[in-house]
Amino acid sequence: MKTLTTLFKNNVREYGMLIALIAIMAFFQYQTDGILMKPINITNLVLQNSYIIIMSLGMLLIIISGWIDLSVGSIAAVIGAIASVFMVKMHMNWGLTILLSLLIGALIGAWQGYWVAYVKIPAFIVTLAGMLIFRGLTLVILQGEAIGPFPVQFQKLSTGFIPDFFHYEGFHITTILIGVILSAILIVMDIRGRKNQEKYGFEVTPFYFFVAKNALIVGAVMGLSYLMASYKGFPNVLVILSVLVVFYAFITSQTVIGRRIYAMGGNEKAARLSGVNTPRLLFYTFVNMGVLSALAGLIVAARLNTATPKAGVNFELDVIAAVFIGGASATGGIGTVIGAVVGAFLIGVMNNGMSIIGIGIDWQQAIKGLVLLMAVFFDVYNKNKSA
Repeated sequence: MKTLTTLFKNNVREYGMLIALIAIMAFFQYQTDGILMKPINITNLVLQNSYIIIMSLGMLLIIISGWIDLSVGSIAAVIGAIASVFMVKMHMNWGLTILLSLLIGALIGAWQGYWVAYVKIPAFIVTLAGMLIFRGLTLVILQGEAIGPFPVQFQKLSTGFIPDFFHYEGFHITTILIGVILSAILIVMDIRGRKNQEKYGFEVTPFYFFVAKNALIVGAVMGLSYLMASYKGFPNVLVILSVLVVFYAFITSQTVIGRRIYAMGGNEKAARLSGVNTPRLLFYTFVNMGVLSALAGLIVAARLNTATPKAGVNFELDVIAAVFIGGASATGGIGTVIGAVVGAFLIGVMNNGMSIIGIGIDWQQAIKGLVLLMAVFFDVYNKNKSA
C-alpha cells in the first residue's frame, strides 16, 4: 500500500488528469444518451481535435523550457493560406506543397526563436507580435476570401482512412490487427521497463498493480480499435498523431536533448553552467513549434477543404490550456507528453460533449477557463505543499 501511495504522489498530475478525463467522458456519455462513444462521434472527435494534440506536443516543450507561444494559431492560419495558393492558384504538387509548408513553418519558428533565444526578448512579447503579424499576412494572402478546393490526395491527410487489406464488409479487420500489435508492443515495453528497474534496484509497483494497469491499457486500446473498426477504421490523422506522440515521448524521456530541455526549464543558469548551450536549445525548440504549427495548419485546411481568413482563431488558447491541464508547470521544468495528450483529449471531449448537449459557445469558453484555472491552482497547491 505504501508503494501505491508513493506512486500516486509522484505522478499525481498524470493520474489526476487521467481520472478527470475518464470521469468527464462518463459524465458526457450519460448526458448525451450514449452518443459520445459512438464510432462516428469518436472518429469526429479525433478529426476535430487533431490540431490541438499536434500543437500541444510542441507547446509542451516551449512551456517546459519556461516560455510560452501565443502565435501558433496564426502560424497555422498563414501556412494554410500559403498552401492554398500553392495548390489552387499555382497548381503545385500536393506533396511538394506539404514539404515547402513545413519548411516555411520551420523558418517562422526560427524567426521567433532568434528574438527569444539570442536577442533575449521575452517570448510573450515576440509571439504576441507574431500572432498579429501572421494573422495580418493571412488576410493579405487570402484577400478576405476562402481559397479551395484542394486535391483529393491532400484532403486525405485529414479525412482519409487507412485501407482494409482484408476487405471484410462492415468491419475493418486491419484496424483490429493494428490494435492487437500496438497492445503487444506496449506490454513488451512495460515488461522491459519493469525488468530494468528491478535490475538496477529501483522500487517497482506491486505485480497485481502492474497486471491491472496493463489490462486497462490493453482494454482501452482494443476498445478504441473495435469502435473505429465498426465505422471506417483508423483515420490517417490518427496514425500521424500516434507516430508523433511516440516520437516526442521518446525524445523527452530517453534522449540527452530531452533531459537538457527539462534542465533548462528547471534552472536555466544551472543548465548553462553545466555546459548546456541554452540559447541554441531554446532556438530549436521554437523551430520545432513552427513545424508542428505548420503541420496542424495543413491538417485543418485539408479537413475544411479550404483556407479561410478565420482559420486558427483561438487555437493557441486550447493548446496552452491542454498542456497546463495535462500537468505542465507554469514555471517550467515539469510536464510529460502523455499528460499533454490527456489534456488535449480532455479539452476535446469537453468541446464535443458540451456541443452535443446544447451548451452555447459562451458558456463553453467560461467552463474551459475555469477548468484551466483549477489545473494551474492544483499545480501551485502541490508545489506549496511539498515545499
